[in-house]
Amino acid sequence: MNWLSLDAFLTRIRPYREALALALDMVAVALAWQATYLFRLGFERWFSARPAYDHWVMLAVVVAYAAVLKLFRVPKGMWRFSGFGEVKRLAAVCIVSGLIAAVAVLMAQLTAVPRAVLALHPVFTLMALAMMRMAYRMLYEHMRSRISGSALEQRRALVMGAGDAGRLLVAGIQHQQGWVVVGYLDDAPEKRGARVAGVPVIGTLEDATRQADMHGITHVIVAMPAATTVERRRALDLAGKTGLAVLTVPSSQELLAGRAVNQVRDIEPEDLLGREPVELDEGGISECIGGKVVLITGAGGSIGSELCRQVARYGPSRIVLYELSEFALYRIEQELSEAFPHIPLVRLIGDVKDLEHLRFVFGKYRPQIVFHAAAYKHVPLMEEENAWAALRNNTLGTYQACLAAAENDVERFVLISTDKAVNPTNVMGATKRAAELVISHMAGQGHVTKFMAVRFGNVLGSSGSVIPKFKEQIAKGGPVTVTHPDIIRYFMTIPEAARLVLQAGAIGESGQVLVLDMGDPVRIVELAKTMIRMAGRAEEEIGIRFTGLRPGEKLYEELIADSDKTVQTRIARVRIARLAQANVDGELSQWLTTLQDHLPDTRESVVTALKRWVLEYGQPERPLAGDGTPTGTAP
Repeated sequence: MNWLSLDAFLTRIRPYREALALALDMVAVALAWQATYLFRLGFERWFSARPAYDHWVMLAVVVAYAAVLKLFRVPKGMWRFSGFGEVKRLAAVCIVSGLIAAVAVLMAQLTAVPRAVLALHPVFTLMALAMMRMAYRMLYEHMRSRISGSALEQRRALVMGAGDAGRLLVAGIQHQQGWVVVGYLDDAPEKRGARVAGVPVIGTLEDATRQADMHGITHVIVAMPAATTVERRRALDLAGKTGLAVLTVPSSQELLAGRAVNQVRDIEPEDLLGREPVELDEGGISECIGGKVVLITGAGGSIGSELCRQVARYGPSRIVLYELSEFALYRIEQELSEAFPHIPLVRLIGDVKDLEHLRFVFGKYRPQIVFHAAAYKHVPLMEEENAWAALRNNTLGTYQACLAAAENDVERFVLISTDKAVNPTNVMGATKRAAELVISHMAGQGHVTKFMAVRFGNVLGSSGSVIPKFKEQIAKGGPVTVTHPDIIRYFMTIPEAARLVLQAGAIGESGQVLVLDMGDPVRIVELAKTMIRMAGRAEEEIGIRFTGLRPGEKLYEELIADSDKTVQTRIARVRIARLAQANVDGELSQWLTTLQDHLPDTRESVVTALKRWVLEYGQPERPLAGDGTPTGTAP
């Protein structure tokens, strides 16, 4: 028997499952009526002893059973899962229907219908309905075992992409425990109707929803690692519209890093980014870092730890890990020791607020490149009670790290900044803007060290970002919480952010801020909806709840301030923002020195101190234009 053909037939008729189930049940009821007469009257009198109106009675009984079956939603049940629970529902249907039929016959005074037939027919019907379902389940499980070696219910997959990646994927998972690949979807005309690795190409990407319904699909796998980001995003959108769980294969970068193509995974933040990653100057970065001593502050954080991984790829002579959290330092040290055992590591518990310790570390290890990632970044936490901590860590800590770097003739010092530093409306953003002014100030002091900064938007997947939060909320069944329906953000991935930082260290000049052209901003509510779809859940099932903007939070972020000017670099989509110099003079150094001894300890005094230098802090937020961008944004 061709079990694959039977499986294909059953999947083709699956869209009509409810109607077919009801029709078969009605046939079973009619046959049970005949069997009851046979049992009661025997072969000799099976037809001769019946009343002339019996066929009308049987028709009425069948209609009654059909109505009760619909009422109890029995046709919606899936026969391949039939068990004792389904038998109990069928028994209830037969009892109710049998009582209705018996009462109707007696009230109509149809005395020629044997009372034993009325009593036994529900029993015969229950046996017929239950046996029909059990037989189908046995056939289905036998078919599954013959096809895949297991009688367990399979994950039935559609694969988007009938290229090499799709072929290798199918070869890796087809007939494995729990997986059956039903077919490919591919837009290439020459592949229509073809078979790849024994699996047919059954449609285009646009056919995903229709084919998923027709074949009883449970998972859609996007196997297009070589496609452009736009093409992959289109495929993900079409897959998400099926309402099923969506998986993907590793991207081309992950394949180069050693992941196997048949290692299907969940949708990751970079899959949802929807734009091409920026191509950076690998040779220039290698020349800048190779053979150098590199110090990274905040080495255990989201950006800092990725910087450590990226830096290690370029062969530095030593990496100095400077981190306040013992656990974070231990975690990144263990990872680097395993992945790059040939690179010496210096593992230091340290605080950028401790100037003397910074001077000791810089003097002892003589770093040539410094990436300053240590910062407090969570806007609501820094807005009220911790405002003074944000100023001390983000602004004064940057100044003290710059002093230690300048005193020890560090070649390059790169500050990790944020789009929240542009026209800031919160304490955290203002402290980071002040840190940029520190960089500009230090760059004008004639030091050997080149001081620069790099500014980017929200980092997908970093601690405290929306992606992990949304994933957790979806896994719990919702609701997903979004602060405001109109809130928008620029996004980039952690690896891309780290590469941009390295690029800044390679091409930046003193006093510059490098800014990535991050494309169009993303509406957070649309990101939430996409993640719900990719998890195979319905928006109505999970729900989205708007909680309101948090203290200091903006509806949108900007990458360029009104007072900044930008110039193009040799790296496509990377620009340089020249910071306005109006607030950067000798008084800034005096102010910073004063802060070292007399740090304000209330939010009001912190805000007053910041507004002295960050003039745009606290200005009203501009409205959004029709395209979702703020009006009047500097070019």
